[in-house]
Parts: sequence; structure tokens; C-alpha cells
Amino acid sequence: MDSVLVNENPIVYPKRKRHVRTDQSNTDEFSVEPIDQLDVFDHIRDIKDPEYPELSLEELNVITEESVEVDDEKSYVRITFTPTLPHCHVPNVLGLCIYAKLLQSLPRRFKIDVRVAPGSHVNEDAVNKKLSDKERMVAGLENPYLVALLN
Repeated sequence: MDSVLVNENPIVYPKRKRHVRTDQSNTDEFSVEPIDQLDVFDHIRDIKDPEYPELSLEELNVITEESVEVDDEKSYVRITFTPTLPHCHVPNVLGLCIYAKLLQSLPRRFKIDVRVAPGSHVNEDAVNKKLSDKERMVAGLENPYLVALLN
């Protein structure tokens, strides 16, 4: 990415404790496994930030458990992320990373909607418009730099 950091001293938040699942009541291999907010958050919490590859989106508070909405019955997931600065120059990349990770991780039945949080970015409308363009999002998935951030 750029050699000059926009946010030279980001606030780093502690990672939340991972929850251990104990309910194994439905073990039928043909049943649809329910997906909840915690499942989705666990998939995206460790995505690395493009500017700070040593830090995750969770550590930068770009995403939180509360920023994940899931409607399992309607097969719908919405992630509302908050860039570290209102003039962050990589919100499209952040959104694309989140989208790509969920596309890889969730069952195909899910519609994935990724948005920047209201009032969190100076170009909120433009960013959300780009993130809602699924053709653009799919084309972005071919970028090897992006794929490296997901792993």
C-alpha cells in the first residue's frame, strides 16, 4: 500500500475472548446449520488491516460483535464497519476484505451486505455505493494483495 500512513498512531483495542460453543444438539449431517452473529464475527475478526498488517480489524475496532447483523431465516448478513478515521483512504479495501472473507466462509445461501457506519467516513455515500456494486466486488476478489490480507 502507501508508504505514508494516514493514521500514524491508531488506537489498539484488546481482543475479546473467543466464545466456546457447547451446543451440539443437532448432529444430522443433512440439516442446515444455523448461523448467528458470533459465527460471522469469528470469521472476520482476524482480517488484517491494509495499513497495519500486524493488526486485525477487531484490534482497531473497525468491526465489533455489535457491527454484525444476521437473519438466518432470511439468509442475510450485514456488516457495518467503522474506519479508524473519517478520511481513511482504504474503506473500499476494508469492505472488500470483509465481503471476500464472508463469501469464502458462509454457506452460499447467504446474501452479504457490507457498509460503512453512518457518519464514520467523509465519503460514506460513495463508499457504500461501491460496496453495493457486486460486480465490482467480485472483480476485486482477483487481487492477490487482498487475498493475502484474508489469511
